[in-house]
Amino acid sequence: MLTKRIIPCLDIKDGRTVKGVNFENIRDAGDPVELAIRYCDEGADELVFLDISATNEKRKTLSELVTKIASSINIPFTVGGGINSIEDVSVLLNSGADKISINTSAFKDPQLIKELSSRFGSQCIVLAIDTKFENGNWYVYLNGGKVKTEKKAFVWAKEGVELGAGEILLTSMNNDGTKNGFANDIIKLISESVNVPVIASGGAGTMKHFTEAFETGKADAALAASVFHFNEINIKTLKQELRNNNIRVRL
Repeated sequence: MLTKRIIPCLDIKDGRTVKGVNFENIRDAGDPVELAIRYCDEGADELVFLDISATNEKRKTLSELVTKIASSINIPFTVGGGINSIEDVSVLLNSGADKISINTSAFKDPQLIKELSSRFGSQCIVLAIDTKFENGNWYVYLNGGKVKTEKKAFVWAKEGVELGAGEILLTSMNNDGTKNGFANDIIKLISESVNVPVIASGGAGTMKHFTEAFETGKADAALAASVFHFNEINIKTLKQELRNNNIRVRL
């Protein structure tokens, strides 16, 4: 059995790490390079860097900042935001990213998933899905949670994997920043429906929430931001707690 992964997320806006609630009320959370180094030292398994305003501002991800972070850490590093082409991915991989995350661009042009996985390998391509529970269903949202679609997250996840995505990063907009726990129902549904790892995102507030994401949600990894940024949960302590609950993690 593979070990479960703990992944801090750096949401980047204007070169700073930020955090909001339900994708709103963004506040500053610190210097991304300093945070990346700290998480590496604390025992994070991977790191995710999302340039959250790149798509809406119609610009490319901050490759110089990617280079700074990549040169400061020795764990796998996923980068997302404003990625639309093979060239964009090449730039980021050459800047030090190990994997790239695509969201809006993949939804608007699903063949992009196939092109990127063919060129760089499916293990390199993470399909990020922002989803919101409304009227009895989980729907896909685009542009940093600003644009609703009529596509159900469960359907899009399966389609994305069939096209070549090697991992799913699933963020519940309802749970994001609330610290009330992950959306384990949709996480479980997708985890049991695809044959690639699923990263649970949105809602971490306590160490118990991580245990629930792995046990109830069947997630392969759990991603969080503010609980790590503001020292509410220490990654080493969290991993020991998970180990105490018979969840396999790398210490």
